[in-house]
Order: sequence, then structure tokens, then C-alpha cells
Amino acid sequence: MLDKVIVGSEEWCSFPTLGIPTIKARVDSGAKTSALHAINIKPFQKDNEEWIKFDINPIQNNAKAVIHCEAKLVDQRVVKSSSGFREKRYVIKTTLEIGGKSWEIEVTLTNRDSMGFRMLLGREAMSGRILVDPEAKYLLGQPTKEKLKEYYYSDVEAKKGLKIAVLASNPELYSNKRIIEAGEMRGHEMHFLNLKYCYMKLDAETPEIHYRGGKILNDFDAVIPRIRPSMTYYGCALTRQFEALKVFALNGAAAISQSRDKLFSLQLLLNNGVDIPTTGFANSPLDTDDLIKMVGGSPLIVKLLEGTQGKGVVLAETKKAAESVINAFKSLNANILVQEFIKEANGKDLRLFVVDGKVVAAMQREAAPGEFRANIHMGGTASVVKVTAEEKKIAIRATKAMDLKVAGVDIIRSSKGPLLLEVNSSPGLEGIEGATQKDIAGEMIKAIEKNFKWKQ
Repeated sequence: MLDKVIVGSEEWCSFPTLGIPTIKARVDSGAKTSALHAINIKPFQKDNEEWIKFDINPIQNNAKAVIHCEAKLVDQRVVKSSSGFREKRYVIKTTLEIGGKSWEIEVTLTNRDSMGFRMLLGREAMSGRILVDPEAKYLLGQPTKEKLKEYYYSDVEAKKGLKIAVLASNPELYSNKRIIEAGEMRGHEMHFLNLKYCYMKLDAETPEIHYRGGKILNDFDAVIPRIRPSMTYYGCALTRQFEALKVFALNGAAAISQSRDKLFSLQLLLNNGVDIPTTGFANSPLDTDDLIKMVGGSPLIVKLLEGTQGKGVVLAETKKAAESVINAFKSLNANILVQEFIKEANGKDLRLFVVDGKVVAAMQREAAPGEFRANIHMGGTASVVKVTAEEKKIAIRATKAMDLKVAGVDIIRSSKGPLLLEVNSSPGLEGIEGATQKDIAGEMIKAIEKNFKWKQ
């Protein structure tokens, strides 16, 4: 009893074998497993054994300090988070040092950016060695700002990075936070610009973009547009203005506009030799019968041209249902596509993430039971998938045809081979980074660096 370390609900500890001199931990006896923040996780072989490389930013909300770690891989485990999300994680063993004592513990590696602490100390690591006073905090003391500076910032280079803006609507969105974090980690000055707070001056001599409060935004090197569908028109107008100011846009306004026009983008893709499911488009309810026949009869998919994230997509299982849905949409004067239903896909599709002409990650999305749409926003689940050379080729060709630097390309596996469903110009990062453990936000920043021939 006397030998046990008494700790509060939050304490500082260290991992000497990983080269982490100090890190703030949440002490949580309700959690069985301990977890450490890790990004850029990569397995590798060392002396015929499985090892893991990963990076950690030991200080919360600060991506400038980074430690490169290596550890022997102990296991891979499915861990259920407090929010109920199941995730497959790598497990390592390492030495924990706390309150002047040290012992070996098991730790799972996961991206904890959305959490308040870089480290979670679970009960397995504490068992027999620690007593928790849940009302107290930092019973073992805290490092001073000077000490943290000495640990983490003494060798941070003062090299000036690029000034990059993320043009979007929600600063709390995972994708936007990750892009800003990835840019800061690579030494750039990152800014979140809420597109609703931007307004512009159209002028041949001195065009400008202003921000809430009258601030002029004319000195950015690059802009990453992340425009939600409802803001396409204004978001593209702003992106076009940035481009007029010679700011490099990771996705240009013209490319985003055409990617949002489902019909035009399908025509563009077909003209570039990319196969799609047989699709019909009409404006008169009188032709409903022939329209249904055109795509091979029922069951078929009816899509609203302006839909996104699986919204405005209906599966009509019978001819009668198809007629009802088509006529209902048309009575609203909505533009619709009808598309053959690929039954053999079995509610699964592929999302290939393309950055700068390369497929950097791929996942399979599977629809929730009783649902045919595999979108993650519709309750679909994501898993890692090995894509074929042909599927990669289609994704790259489609992205080039749309003139996009960054795209989420959705492909479905059919009996005729892979078919392209959609090209998304603002693809979300959470599902695919979670499933593949790849630093896709970092790849987006690298694409900007390449444009400027900027080297770290």
C-alpha cells in the first residue's frame, strides 16, 4: 500500500524508451487499456521482428513539436472507444515513468486529436502500483513552461513555411482540423477562413478579399477549398478570387464547379474513357417508361443532381416504385438521374483518395443492414481494401479528367468490371484516415509544397 504512487485524475508522466521526456495523461480507471496519441503509424521489419514507427506531438494543440518513435509490435486489437467507435489498433510495450517509479505497460496507438489528452492511462497499467485520488490533479507536479521549451522547442528550426488557408465552414470538423495540424507539423503558417466571413472587391487594378472586421487577405501562398454543397456558388466565387490574386488553389474553382454538376461530370468522365453504370437523364414525366427501360428496368437508382453524402438517392425496387419516385421528383422540378442498380456490389463500394495524381489511400465502404448506400454519413462502415491496378487507373484518370488535385473517387465492383460512381472534390478524411491509419492531410500539404518546390 505504501509503495503505491498516489496520483490525481490528471498527471504528467514520461516514456524514456520512446524518447518522450514528459506528457500529460488522463488517469482513467474506467478504461481498461492505455492509449497514446500517434500519427503516421507504419509497421516495419527489424531483425526479423515486427516493429512500428510513429510520430507523436506530445503537447496538446501544438503540432510544431514532434517526436519520432519506434517500438516492437506486441499485438493488434479491436478497441471500443468511449463514444462506442470500434477501431483496430497496434499495441506496443514500453516503460512508463511516473512519480519516480517505472515499469513496463502495454499501450495502444491511436490518433487522439479529438481528445483532451495525448495519453490515457488505463487500469491495466495502474493495477497494483497506483492509487487514484479522483478529486486531485497534478499531485506529482507539473513541468514549467521553460522546461517544456527546453524539452521540445530547443531544436525547432526557425525556417519560414508557407502561408496556407483552409477555406471552409466549420473549424471543428475533423478534416479541417487535421489539415491545419498537418500543415503546422510541416512548418507552415495555417489559417482557417470561414467562407461566410469573406467578402471581395472586384477591381481590375486592386482586386481584394476581405475578412470579418475589414482584414485584407491578399498575402496567402495557397488556399485549400473545403466547400460544402450548399455553399458551392459562393465558395467557388471566393476560390476564383484567390486564384485571380495568384494564390495557388489546391482544387481550382472551375474544377470544383464541374465536379458538383453530377450530369456534366459524368459526361466529362465518359468522354475521357471512364466507365459508369448506365445512366438516364430526362426532363419530361411522359418519358418515364422508356427512361426506366433505358437503364435495364427495375430495380434502379434515382438520384437528385444536387444530392450529396447519399442524400437524395433512392432505390426503386419495382417499376411502379420507380415511376412514383421519378414523377414525385419531377413534380418538384428537381433535376434527376436514373441509374442501373448494380446488385452484385452487395451494398459495398470503394473510396479511393487521390492526391496530386496518386492514389494515397483506399477503403471499402459497406452499407448498414437494410441500407443500399455505403456512405459513412449513412451509417456505412469502413475497412481497408486492396484495390486493383485497374481501379487505381480509373481513379487517377477520373481525377485528371475533372482537373482536380484532390478527390475522393467512388468506384463500384460490377460483373462488367469496376464502374465509377462519383468524384468528390471535398472528400472527408475521418473515415479513410481512421480505416487506413494514413496521414492523408499530410499528403495534401505535400502537394502544395511540390507546387512551390518547397523542401522541409
